[in-house]
Amino acid sequence: MRRVVISGPPPVQILDVTGPLEVFSNIPDYQITLVAVEGSDQLQTNRGIHLAGAVPCTSISGPIDTLIVAGGPGAESGKYDDAYLRWIADAAGRSRRIASICTGAFILAAAGLLDGKRAVTHWNFCDRLAREFPDVKVLPNPIFLRDGAIYTSAGITAGIDLSLALVEEDHGHQAALAVARQLVMFLVRPGGQAQYSHMLSRQATTFEPLRELQVYMLENLRADLSVETLAERLGMSPRHFSRVCLREMKMNPGQFVDRLRVEAAQQMIDSSSLGLKEIADACGFGSADSMRRTFQRVMGITAGEYTQRFKRMHP
Repeated sequence: MRRVVISGPPPVQILDVTGPLEVFSNIPDYQITLVAVEGSDQLQTNRGIHLAGAVPCTSISGPIDTLIVAGGPGAESGKYDDAYLRWIADAAGRSRRIASICTGAFILAAAGLLDGKRAVTHWNFCDRLAREFPDVKVLPNPIFLRDGAIYTSAGITAGIDLSLALVEEDHGHQAALAVARQLVMFLVRPGGQAQYSHMLSRQATTFEPLRELQVYMLENLRADLSVETLAERLGMSPRHFSRVCLREMKMNPGQFVDRLRVEAAQQMIDSSSLGLKEIADACGFGSADSMRRTFQRVMGITAGEYTQRFKRMHP
């Protein structure tokens, strides 16, 4: 049995705990222990619910397969209990691998476990993590990432994605996929996928014409989406349109088009049996080779690699 220990400073974000708990509980190979701070047998959550059945951290001894540190208000307070940090450091030394969920990365960093390592946390806390712990190489975009034996993940539901990746490491893709199906998840997301969906960003901009243009772009990915053509639709010069796009979307028009097409291709890869050439054509890439290069630029992996590792397989 693989021993999985889940802990976090109170109050913890409830889904940071229950998400990984549900994933690992679907595999008989894992023995899961909830661990509270010294002197407590409950994990206090941010929603006023106390998770019973926990054991005090001081009662945990011996080897640990996977140590998971949950985030939440307790991790985000900036006040770290020295005794708890010492226990985290000691438990990490007895663990095959260590993972943080969301702002649990602050606890790993405060315990000195992230010094010199790449790490991610919830997008809203990445700047703060980098400021408070300058020895940590904070990457703001990934859903989760690994550096040696240490894994960190982005906000809340990303902990489920990371847990599925750990299950896949131990038991293979089919086992992780079976758990994802059991949890009725839409897909198994790659760690390199961006935290923020640019398909949803049309809802974030306050500039109505740009929101309407984005709807057009999503519905016409095969059309000419050059800067000049898009600017003409809005009655702007290409230069002014680029400035508006940078101001509202924090990226230039070409980057935004690339991201929309990549996310559309991801959805088709995950939910259809079409080949890469057909998907490339449907999403406006022009060729499978062009889609491969764009995937590499946007996600850090090629479309083929994404397909092999993350394609949704039908029973």
